[in-house]
Amino acid sequence: MRIARFSIDGNVAFGAVEGDKQDELVLDIIKGIPFADYELSGTKVPVSKVRLLPPVLPNKVVAFGRNYAEHARELGNEVPDAPFAFFKPSTSVIGPGDDIQYPPFSQELHHEAELAVVIGRMCREVPRERVQDVILGYTCANDVTARDVQKREKQWARAKGFDTSCPLGPWVETDLDLATASDLTVQLTVNGEQRQLGRTSEMIHSIEDLVVNITEAMTLLPGDVILTGTPAGVGPLNVGDEVAVTIEGIGTLTNKVVKRG
Repeated sequence: MRIARFSIDGNVAFGAVEGDKQDELVLDIIKGIPFADYELSGTKVPVSKVRLLPPVLPNKVVAFGRNYAEHARELGNEVPDAPFAFFKPSTSVIGPGDDIQYPPFSQELHHEAELAVVIGRMCREVPRERVQDVILGYTCANDVTARDVQKREKQWARAKGFDTSCPLGPWVETDLDLATASDLTVQLTVNGEQRQLGRTSEMIHSIEDLVVNITEAMTLLPGDVILTGTPAGVGPLNVGDEVAVTIEGIGTLTNKVVKRG
């Protein structure tokens, strides 16, 4: 099931996305929330009549860096022996169609297409064999990065945590199991030109590795998001660019870059 979060007439709700053609998609409004018992209402509304929001509002976004060997090498970094985590704040999250605001303190903004794991239940110290049980589903993400600030400041809080630096969407796909999610095509285009192309099977540390690693240290809450790393091909974004992340079996997340002001 594809679960979207949306706004219509000032109200926010979740809905199950139905249909295959973009201009014919409809939402069956959900009674309740996807992190607990819910049912479909049977009340349907065309996607074209609503504003899609970030599919979840995470308490925290846990991101893992340098999890694709070629990406680590393209930036001149060593491939880490263990998962390498950092955080993006909840205020960095935006949804499909929302603007990425170019931060005034950077001159080198980069795109990073990523598979995002959405947590479905509160969990801590998750054993490898239970990882599937704590995952609600998967969505597309763009770990937008102020690369010059990242290099200059070393600590990544401002470089990767600024407002609008974490587009998520367009919805959460709940029908992918771990085996399928571990071998999906991830691609990114800028103004229709392909910049990144890889597969989640190229990850150094698997989805299970990442969930086990972070829950050894902290509790994850329903709606929290794990970013699993980006394949090679990261590069610059400029004001006016349209950037699109497409992940096989999930969908396409599109955002435009604007000047903050």
